[in-house]
Amino acid sequence: MTDAYVALEGERVVSARARAPGRTRGELVFTTAYTGYEESLTDPSYEEQVLTFSYPLIGNYGVRSERFESDRIHPRAVVARELTEDVASWAAEEDVPAVDHLDTRELVIGIREEGAMRCGIAAGEGVTPDDALEELAQCEGMSDHTDIGAQVSVDGPVAYNRDGTGPSVALVDCGAKDSIVTSLIDRGATVHVLPYDTTEAEIEELSPDILFVSNGPGDPKNFEAAGDLVETYAGEIPLAGICLGQQVIADALGGDTEKMAFGHRGVNQPVRDLQTDTVVMTTQNHGYTVSDPGELDVTQVNVNDDTPEGLDSDELDIITRQYHPEANPGPHDTLDFFDDVLAMVESKPAVSAD
Repeated sequence: MTDAYVALEGERVVSARARAPGRTRGELVFTTAYTGYEESLTDPSYEEQVLTFSYPLIGNYGVRSERFESDRIHPRAVVARELTEDVASWAAEEDVPAVDHLDTRELVIGIREEGAMRCGIAAGEGVTPDDALEELAQCEGMSDHTDIGAQVSVDGPVAYNRDGTGPSVALVDCGAKDSIVTSLIDRGATVHVLPYDTTEAEIEELSPDILFVSNGPGDPKNFEAAGDLVETYAGEIPLAGICLGQQVIADALGGDTEKMAFGHRGVNQPVRDLQTDTVVMTTQNHGYTVSDPGELDVTQVNVNDDTPEGLDSDELDIITRQYHPEANPGPHDTLDFFDDVLAMVESKPAVSAD
């Protein structure tokens, strides 16, 4: 039964089966992860994207909310070769279109060869290819979503583990996964999750030990407020960043970033440490990368394409990672990143309010 259509750049239309009805549009990307579909679908970094799973069956171990990385599904739509009823029902409950019974292998090869592309989706009774094409015509590129942070960030400050014995972390929420917060509080830190557009005055009032820029969706150049904080506090207090956070920090400190052809998304990305010459497996989800590290040193690179995976500065007390050390889903090879971040606080004074 054909009751769904996916329209791709170039106006090619692919037929599919509707599992959750609706019309939408976004950047079509793929992940190679076999498992972890609950974590991937609730990762805020997928905002304004359509997520295609390269593994053919998605949903074979159900849907459990304790695995979620946020309070909702973030991709604009879900695409798979076959979705179980559990995942299809979950998507329908959240009004997120979902389609299957299409050749996802061909889709993934197309993205790999042509790059991530805009798409439109129409699913449900009575839809036509023209409906999907209409959505495609209205689809913007990722860099055009200039205020995407407002869609994924907290509305106001939220504190976790106030009585923690470790450092106070100001986490600038550009679309943070819950497991980043958990990884910090498990190590005794007090974590203040702050809106993506937090100001210098708010940081001064908080007086944190560490400024941490989170992961998130879209173009790092659109997170100007976070970049301003990095410029202000670099060299004053330790700075850390994950994924988008690495890109924002590099941009703010004389470097540059650029859009990748199809990005890194999956749980088996190999990363080489340039100091130890060891390789670890990592979880990744990003479509932009650092093209110029600016004032920072490249300490880790992707084995497949040599893009920067780690940036450090001993002088400025900065440590960033392009991958997701907290995993969820994925390997736990790099969990010690959070220990390294908190260790930067030793003998470093906090920002004091005047």
